[in-house]
Amino acid sequence: MNTLSPTQTFVDLPATPLDASCLIGGEWRSGEGASKAIITPYTGQELGLVRGASMKQVAEAVEGAARAFLEWRRTPQKERSSKLLSYRALLIRDLESLARSAARECGKTVAEARAEVLKGIEVLEFAAGLQDSDVGGAMDVSRGVRCEYIREPLGVTVGVTPFNFPAMVPMWMIPIAISVGNAFILKPSDKVPFTPCLLGELMLEAGLPKGVFSIVHGGRDVVEALVDHPGVAAVGFVGSSAIAKSVYIRATSAGKRALCLGGAKNHLILTPDADPKVAIDGIVGSFTGCAGQRCMAGSVLVAVGDCEALVEQVVEAAAKVSLGRDMGALIDREAHIRLTRAIAKAEQEGAKVRLDGRSPHVPPGCEGGAWLGPTVLDGVRPTMECSCVELFGPVLSIARVRNLEEAMALERESAYGNACVVFTSSGAVARYVAENATAGMIGVNIGVPVPREPFSFGGTKESKYGVGDITGVGGVEFWSNRKKVTSKWALQSDKNWMS
Repeated sequence: MNTLSPTQTFVDLPATPLDASCLIGGEWRSGEGASKAIITPYTGQELGLVRGASMKQVAEAVEGAARAFLEWRRTPQKERSSKLLSYRALLIRDLESLARSAARECGKTVAEARAEVLKGIEVLEFAAGLQDSDVGGAMDVSRGVRCEYIREPLGVTVGVTPFNFPAMVPMWMIPIAISVGNAFILKPSDKVPFTPCLLGELMLEAGLPKGVFSIVHGGRDVVEALVDHPGVAAVGFVGSSAIAKSVYIRATSAGKRALCLGGAKNHLILTPDADPKVAIDGIVGSFTGCAGQRCMAGSVLVAVGDCEALVEQVVEAAAKVSLGRDMGALIDREAHIRLTRAIAKAEQEGAKVRLDGRSPHVPPGCEGGAWLGPTVLDGVRPTMECSCVELFGPVLSIARVRNLEEAMALERESAYGNACVVFTSSGAVARYVAENATAGMIGVNIGVPVPREPFSFGGTKESKYGVGDITGVGGVEFWSNRKKVTSKWALQSDKNWMS
């Protein structure tokens, strides 16, 4: 939780309506498809419009990217990294305006939005450093025979990104994809189009060649047109599991490379010996951060044995979270309706509401926004919807188990596999959880275990469709190919099977 004042965490509406355009071939163009009003979750007021791309514009974006790729792939890695470093300088220069834009359109606090931009810059720094770290590999494998690999780009690549991180998730994909020599087309969520456009403006200012980076707005029709286009080589996706699976099947059926990240139901395992301050801060921050609208949010608190004193402190701390200062709004009224119905259903199924966020105290003037306070449900059983379905909001479900084996059984039975966290003072318990959890990202006394670069981001099971990870060293492998070269320049007197 941040400690900034309300004036630092709340974002005013723009003076004039915003308009999100498409970036095609290095030129900003109004979309020729359907238009949509963009509503700020803070107040329910209109921020501006986004106009989707027509199918003709989607094709033009791919064709322009393909032309740009021919020259960009031949650009030396050092020069590509130089453009990224220029872009980094501009991102830092405009950090506050980017943060305020992201906060305004997706509803989070400015502090949270600032953190997401900084995480995106971290990925960019890793990508720019590939000129020094990813230098290929070579080995003399026999007398007179040498093997090496050369890193090669794929071609035109596509990223489809969600509403909850309008700056960070695009920045998970863009820097690595273009650093290794691809052209990249971004299809951001049509709920948060303005921050991605700011990213595009800075790309042009940094001197990126026209067509290397493009933006097309729109809905399902635009995504399907991009995935189906024969000129697209690879697709990265972040969103719900159902759509992630659909995009993955569609892309791979067409012979394309795809990595599609889906939803989560992350388990926070609390043991009686946990450090109270560390555990309470980590648990509350995990399920209330970004209003619970992130795939790494803590969702199920698994209390092992007698943890009632710690649980009570978690509830007390969550009750002190201030909306508009510590926590932002939900993305829209539809999300609010869905979550309030889920809470009511949990009650009907027998869960006890220990903290009810359905009638929160909202910031003045924000009564029309999509606000839900932190909510804690206790006595949750594995068969309840709130225990196994991703709610995507600031709702924490508490499951009670007798021992660590039962806790791990709950985690293993989950359809998802993004994150699993344990709060404990025991190194043996921490190691046991790390070795036995099925999730792809493990936290020990860390409420949101997002790996730092170069460690890669990615889960397992229904949290990820495809092989590899979206960032870090896994991302380098996903966004590129290794070409292997085996060479011999003279006959050898002592021939073997290799020479």
